[in-house]
Amino acid sequence: MKHTIDHVRDVTVIRVGESRLMYPLLSDFSAMVLSLITGGTRKLVVDLSPVVYIDSATIGCLMDLYRQAAAAGGAMKLASVQKRVETMLTMTGAHNFIQLFADEASALSSFEG
Repeated sequence: MKHTIDHVRDVTVIRVGESRLMYPLLSDFSAMVLSLITGGTRKLVVDLSPVVYIDSATIGCLMDLYRQAAAAGGAMKLASVQKRVETMLTMTGAHNFIQLFADEASALSSFEG
C-alpha cells in the first residue's frame, strides 16, 4: 500500500497514497497503524486526500483502529475525506465515532487546546 508517514509536532500523519482503499490493502494498512499505536503513538491523523472509494471492510478496519487508538489513550482522526467517502462513513454511522476534518490542518489543530 502506498503511504507516507510524517510527524507534525506531536501528531503522526499517515498520508494514504491510494485512490481506492479496499480489502486487499487493509492488512498492510492495519498492521502499519497498529505498529504505530503499540509503539507509543497517541495522536494520529489519517489523510485520505486521494481516496475516492472505500468498501465496508475498510470502514470496519478504520473503526477497529480508532478503538485501538482510544484503548491506548490516544485518538485517530480522518482528514481530507472526499464527499463519496464521507457519505459511506455517514451512512454506516462511523462518523459518530471517528472525527472527520476537511483538511489536514484542521485535523492537526483539533489536537491543540
